[in-house]
Amino acid sequence: MGGGGSDEGTTTTASDTTEGGESDATETTTEAKLDFQNGEVNFNVSPAVAQERLQAQYQPIKEHLQNEFDVPAKLKLANNYSAVIQALGAGTSDMAETGPFSAALGVEAGKAEIALQRKGYGSWEYKSIIVAADEVDVSNLDEMKTYVENNDTTIAFADRLSASGCLFPLYDLKKAGINIGDLPEGGGSNASFTPNFSSHTGAYETLKNGQADFAGVGGFVPGLQDNFDKNATIIKEHTGLPRAPIVVSPKLTEEEKTALVEAFTSAPDKIYLGKDGKKDTDDDLWFNGVRKVSSDKYQPVIDAAKELGVGTDYFKTS
Repeated sequence: MGGGGSDEGTTTTASDTTEGGESDATETTTEAKLDFQNGEVNFNVSPAVAQERLQAQYQPIKEHLQNEFDVPAKLKLANNYSAVIQALGAGTSDMAETGPFSAALGVEAGKAEIALQRKGYGSWEYKSIIVAADEVDVSNLDEMKTYVENNDTTIAFADRLSASGCLFPLYDLKKAGINIGDLPEGGGSNASFTPNFSSHTGAYETLKNGQADFAGVGGFVPGLQDNFDKNATIIKEHTGLPRAPIVVSPKLTEEEKTALVEAFTSAPDKIYLGKDGKKDTDDDLWFNGVRKVSSDKYQPVIDAAKELGVGTDYFKTS
C-alpha cells in the first residue's frame, strides 16, 4: 500500500479586515479561530486503507469537514502507521485514522491524542488472529512451535505498528514459547522464523500465494476475502481488542480538537456510506459509528507493547 494518495485541494486564507482595510479587533469569526494550523483540515489515512479506494470511501468525510468549517479538507494516505503519528506530531496532519498500537505509542510519545473510538461490524471490539497456510498441518500454537523449530518458517504480518496484525500476534507467539527475537522493533534476524511485513491484506495474500507458512492479521480479514477457509486455518484468536481510534494532533488548540470531535459525533450516517451514498456497497467504510474516548480505553494495547519491550523510541527507527 504505497503513499501519494493525497488530494491537493486549494488553500484559502480567511480575512479579518473591514471594508476599509483596517482590522476589526472586536469581531472574530469561527473560521478565524479554527485555523487548523494552516487554514485547512488535513485528515491522514493509515495504510490499512487501499489507495485505490481512499477517495471513494472517505469522500463524504472530506466533504463533511469542509462544510462544517468552511475550509478546504485534504485526504492523505500514509506509507505506514509511523508516518501517520509523525505527521500529527509535526503538525502537518490535524486528524487521522490509525491503529490502536500506533495510537497508543503516539500518545506515550506526545505525538498524538486519542479522540474517538470507531465501531464496526456491530462491535466496539475486534480480534487478532494467527493463521496457518492450507498446506501446513498445524491447528494450535503448540503445534506451531514444533513446526517452527523443525522448519525454515516465514510468518507474514501487517504493518509493524498494527495491533491486530503484528503486536498481538507477536505477543501470543512469545507467550507460546516461540522465539520472536528483537521483534517488532528489530529486523528479526535472531528470531526462530523469518518475518515478512506489509499490510493486513498483503500478509494474507503472501500466505495465500505460498510465500509464508503463517500470518498474523486482523480478525476482519476473513470477512473481506473470498475462499478464506480454503487458503488458511485459524490457529489462534486474541479477542477483546478495542477497535481502532481516530486521533488528533497535540498541536491543535483545545477549541479545534473539540470542534473536530463534535464534527464526527454529530455527523449523519451518510458519511460512512462512501461516495455513492448507498449502504452495503463497495465504497462503504468498515466503521459506521464513533464515540468519544480517552487513551485509557487502549491500556491493554500499551501493556502488550511494554511486554514486548516496545517504547516511544520506536518512532526514531521505524
